[in-house]
Amino acid sequence: MKKIIHRLKIVALLLGTVFTIGYLTPRKWGNFAPADCTISIYVHDQGIHTEIIVPVKNEYFNWNQFLPLTEIGRDANSDYKYLGFGWGDRAFMLATPTSATIDPVITFKALFLPTPSTMQVQGYGAVSPDRATKCVKISGANYLRIVNFIKNSFQLDAASNTIKISYGYHNNDSFYEAKGSYSILRSCNDWTAEALREADVNTPVWSTLSSAIMLHLNSGCQC
Repeated sequence: MKKIIHRLKIVALLLGTVFTIGYLTPRKWGNFAPADCTISIYVHDQGIHTEIIVPVKNEYFNWNQFLPLTEIGRDANSDYKYLGFGWGDRAFMLATPTSATIDPVITFKALFLPTPSTMQVQGYGAVSPDRATKCVKISGANYLRIVNFIKNSFQLDAASNTIKISYGYHNNDSFYEAKGSYSILRSCNDWTAEALREADVNTPVWSTLSSAIMLHLNSGCQC
């Protein structure tokens, strides 16, 4: 028994070392500023979950053509200037408005079983950078890449329309059907990292934790 415990401790130490290295290691090193820095996007850290915030409309894309703003939140507000997108486990996200309401059974299933996913969309009138919200600038071409990644994360109906599941926790958000399965191997923050890499924004090697995303968030063009 002592040998087994000793071996388990070694395995835990090795895993902890690997995860720590992955947490601290960026995928790109050095100066990688793009040719132009046209569009400001934001990443918001909600504690255990991150969302990507983009303009509702600019010269490159109008989100209202893909996702009617009046469907987002109980307020049915069409005056949103920004939209926040987050992907995650459907049962967990729909049942967990705050970290204080985490259900251990749902959490276990989300981590260790492939489970259905959802897209959470939040509307904002304005976005101000702070400790939990960071801004980076990207090129127009990279912005279109991240737009396409987000769009392709939605499950669409036969008429190519988004499928709304329910309203969210606040007056400015709703949940939608999404593609892909959630698991410990592909978490909500891994989805954020994948989206950011589409826009050539730096991310950590191990992106499961929201704090790792925020630590390495860099496009070479700061706001």
